Amino acid sequence: MHKKKFIVSSFYKFVHLRNPYVVKTKLSIDLKKFNIRGTFIVGKEGINASFSVSAEQFEKVKSLIRTLISKEIKFKNQSDDNHSFLRLKIKEKKEIVSLGQKNICPEKMTGAFVHPDSWDKFVSDPNSIIIDTRNEYESEIGTFKSSIRTKTNSFREFPIWFKKNKKKLFEKKIGMFCTGGIRCEKASNFLINEGYKTIFQLEGGIIEYLKKTKNKNKMWQGECFVFDERVSLNDKLEKGLYSQCFACRSAITHIDTKSKYFKLGVSCPKCFKEKSEKQKARYNERQKQIQIAKKKGIKHIGS
Repeated sequence: MHKKKFIVSSFYKFVHLRNPYVVKTKLSIDLKKFNIRGTFIVGKEGINASFSVSAEQFEKVKSLIRTLISKEIKFKNQSDDNHSFLRLKIKEKKEIVSLGQKNICPEKMTGAFVHPDSWDKFVSDPNSIIIDTRNEYESEIGTFKSSIRTKTNSFREFPIWFKKNKKKLFEKKIGMFCTGGIRCEKASNFLINEGYKTIFQLEGGIIEYLKKTKNKNKMWQGECFVFDERVSLNDKLEKGLYSQCFACRSAITHIDTKSKYFKLGVSCPKCFKEKSEKQKARYNERQKQIQIAKKKGIKHIGS
């Protein structure tokens, strides 16, 4: 049986970091010792990361992170033949996932977790309202049956969506989901602060749901957008059918690439009319640099 060479993993932890700069610096030094790529975001509220690492080094990386941050960190893992990221990036930010609201503290209180094995029953309950907290370019390629798509362009727009729809949600049993769980942690804390009491969230997010349930009841429909080189995953957690527009980051199909509005690295049918000529010129120049790098045998970071 073919053995996969890499582990693709993600994790987050809301935990107070007194000096995130020190954590960022230590990660920058220690992680470079490994065959690892991905993005690590640290801030005073904790850490959020997605990465790929050689399978033989994964346990050492996991131990390093738990020792540095918290022994309670849970890693969500898949196997692959290749790296899923282009390079290693370690950033310090004000928020590890940006909601843009004051007094949000998931470390202290969030919605109740619903185990993946119980999620189908929760989704089927006529008294439940299921909210997809992800962005529109994610949810348009796949979501749960009967879920409400917020159609936001960024997570920071979630509070705006909520204020427009708050009357529909009052005194309802609200269940929320996202790719890995982190956005639901903040969204549920936000709703609790707004006075909503019956708040639930899918434990581990869509990835863990598909891993544990195998989507046996077909409650998940479509593919799951992921923020790495794979672009999307099917319900078997294998690389999906989508590629990506590098201008708007949307998932696109083979048919989209045949459109007159598609130009590699510059535009697609979803963003052609939204992008200015100045933006298209900039994307076009970036694409030229990518092609030059390919001819020289260099992997350009924008490719």
